[in-house]
Amino acid sequence: MANDAVADSSLRVVAPAQSGTPDDPVRGVLAAFTNDLVNGVDETLAAFLATEVDSLAEIDAAMGGFAATARDCVLAGGKRVRPTFAYWGWRGLTGGDAPLPAVLPALAALELLHTFALVHDDVMDASDTRRGRPTAHRAAAARHRAAGHTGDPERYGEAVAVLIGDLCLVWADRLMAHATVPPVRMLDVRRCYDQMRVETVAGQFLDVLGEHDAAHWSVDRALRVARYKTAGYTVQRPLLFGAALAGAEADTPLIAAYTRYGLAVGEAFQLRDDLLGVYGDPATTGKPAGDDLRTGKPTVLLTLARQLADPAQRRALERAGTVTEAREVARLADVVRETGAVARVERMIADRVAEAQAALDTAPIDGTARTALTGLATAATTRRA
Repeated sequence: MANDAVADSSLRVVAPAQSGTPDDPVRGVLAAFTNDLVNGVDETLAAFLATEVDSLAEIDAAMGGFAATARDCVLAGGKRVRPTFAYWGWRGLTGGDAPLPAVLPALAALELLHTFALVHDDVMDASDTRRGRPTAHRAAAARHRAAGHTGDPERYGEAVAVLIGDLCLVWADRLMAHATVPPVRMLDVRRCYDQMRVETVAGQFLDVLGEHDAAHWSVDRALRVARYKTAGYTVQRPLLFGAALAGAEADTPLIAAYTRYGLAVGEAFQLRDDLLGVYGDPATTGKPAGDDLRTGKPTVLLTLARQLADPAQRRALERAGTVTEAREVARLADVVRETGAVARVERMIADRVAEAQAALDTAPIDGTARTALTGLATAATTRRA
């Protein structure tokens, strides 16, 4: 594996004011704070997946192509947000002297878990693109057509994507086992990891349910979806996962601070996602704008808009989930903004970032980690992608 690339190195850190770029603050901060980490994660994933793909190719040539597609889904970009938060959760306890290679496989495994969730989520949402490329199920359907196979290409594509997601979930477990962490400590790590996965499934189910029961959805319930589908497995649980890798004990001030920070930043991250899902630039986000309006997904943004709308606006918003034309979607986006829901969500994001920063103020963690997490709280919630 490629652990030697980051052996015993201390990640390069700069002050938050010097990091980020106007075009992509998340990528700027991650590059400034954790360039070595992100490279190490990518190299670890590439080396691990090369072996896995070769092994599966021995079963059948078609199996090799399938495994290569799964590999490409993992390595097709992304900001490596979850391994990054896990790293700083670990670094907050260990400081800058602990060797990173020991835990790097566990950090990289979170990216495999993330790919599992993305691929399945794209099937459930019938999404066409991800990171500027066709989603796994759309790409598989296209290959089915090109090969002249029999049967329904869309159904085939969805089946292949489900299997790709399943394979990534198994790969995550296998890669995590490569971490050189004491067995007793790894039990605590696994408990945190398992809870993260259970909560992700719970949040995903509520997300699916909401699309089919939007009339009975509330802002509180939409926030609950954000809390379990995104906040837990994007920020909060990765932080606690990293703390467990460092041997943190439960019910300590540090765990309380991580929990408070992670929930606040994670919810703000999803709220920003809600805004980007309607108003984001597809060239930057890699996904079509307005998908949430096309499906009528009861995000916090859309649920708030329905609550704040006057009768005429409410009638217009009732079309969410039925519009398909870009012009109609754009008009609905204007109506959402006119209700004041966008401004309200922006305030909710700002409040949560302030809450996260307050949680860090007295947290008993390494100073460098505090600086990084402070910068990431802002960067992760002001991003454009």
